[in-house]
Amino acid sequence: QVQLVESGGGLVQAWGSLRLSCAASGSIFRIHAMGWYIQGPGNDRKLVASFNSGGGTNYADSVKGRFTISRDNARNTVDLQMNSLKPEDTAVYYCNAYITTMDRKWSDYWGQGTQVTVSP
Repeated sequence: QVQLVESGGGLVQAWGSLRLSCAASGSIFRIHAMGWYIQGPGNDRKLVASFNSGGGTNYADSVKGRFTISRDNARNTVDLQMNSLKPEDTAVYYCNAYITTMDRKWSDYWGQGTQVTVSP
């Protein structure tokens, strides 16, 4: 019913920049929250940056001042501008959205992930 499609990952040298984009499509009534996560050491996923249901933003401490999240509500997209990238930012980045669909059911949705690799 709902798809999240990510784009923009790739290989970049340290201190370079990348921009990730995520587009949500399908039977969407309302997107409550939307953001980006990375895979943690176990099976958990850790927050990078997100918009919460109130429209505010949350950032991991490690990316504050370097990454900026933006959102286009009309297009159901969320972007992540990543500047001053470090090798430790290397990860698979997943788009996440908490969505109510047209049948008034709500759920968490995840994209397939996009690889970001930062070389020293």
